[in-house]
Amino acid sequence: MDCFDLENPFTSLDNQESDIISALFSSESDHMPSHNYFLSLKSNDSFVSFRQEAMSLILRAQYSCNIDRYTTYLATNYMDRFVSRQEIPQGNPWVLRLLVIATISLASKMKEQHFSSSNFQREEGFIFDAPAIQRMELLILDALNWRMRSVTPLSFICFFISLFELKDPPLRQALKDRATNIIFQACNEIKLLEFKPSIIAVSALLMASHELFPLQFPSFETSILSCRHVNKENQLKCFNAMQEMVANETSDSIIETVSSSSTTTPMSVLDCHCERSSSSMAAIAVPEKREQRKRQKLNGFCSESNRVKISQIQPCG
Repeated sequence: MDCFDLENPFTSLDNQESDIISALFSSESDHMPSHNYFLSLKSNDSFVSFRQEAMSLILRAQYSCNIDRYTTYLATNYMDRFVSRQEIPQGNPWVLRLLVIATISLASKMKEQHFSSSNFQREEGFIFDAPAIQRMELLILDALNWRMRSVTPLSFICFFISLFELKDPPLRQALKDRATNIIFQACNEIKLLEFKPSIIAVSALLMASHELFPLQFPSFETSILSCRHVNKENQLKCFNAMQEMVANETSDSIIETVSSSSTTTPMSVLDCHCERSSSSMAAIAVPEKREQRKRQKLNGFCSESNRVKISQIQPCG
């Protein structure tokens, strides 16, 4: 299995570029949480609390286990999609912990990154044995219909940048880097979960261009809105929500910098941040033989007889 690149989910396909772009837009909805999930987050505090705790744990894994942010972003995508499709038992904190470990484990395998679940569990004060983690991985894979090559906002960045008239490579790279940072930041914002990945990518690029190239922003905006794939109404809503998010983050950063003391740690800042955040193409049309190899490498235990439910998985004593 090749290392999965979130910016190029179709690298294994022999399509023309135009076909790849069309495939990205036609399949992006298959890689989003369900709309009911977003509605539940808007109306149900327990859903909000569950996601906040999960995000906090994922961020702690990123920093304590030295996992890159692309891997944790992919794990978050798996987590949101799974929770939107699978009923989660209430009153069992271990389910959240096991879910986070399993999503990070799957994302690490896709990105070919090392993740020691045992070391992370020791740091966090809980432990699950390998079979329990494997059963949860299988449950996630089944719920996501093995669509693990996720189409995310990062998949659309290069396409939309190509619509801008920026000839200077360093300027294009600066725009891409800033937009990517905004996308990672948006992962924590519940309001943005309702928007398609392409719309989030467009909004992030416009935010970045407004910051970096304000004089060219009107022409960038015109280029983006002329794209037939962009819904102008949704883009405006997303852009406004993203603008509010960035403004709040900037304000909070200033306050935290001024009020920080020797007792402030990166972890405490991350925890505060989490508390503030209130047709199918199976496996993205990966060729059959490649998909079979990927499944074997991911877990090596897939069979009908091994299908499980969360209620069948128990934490270690």
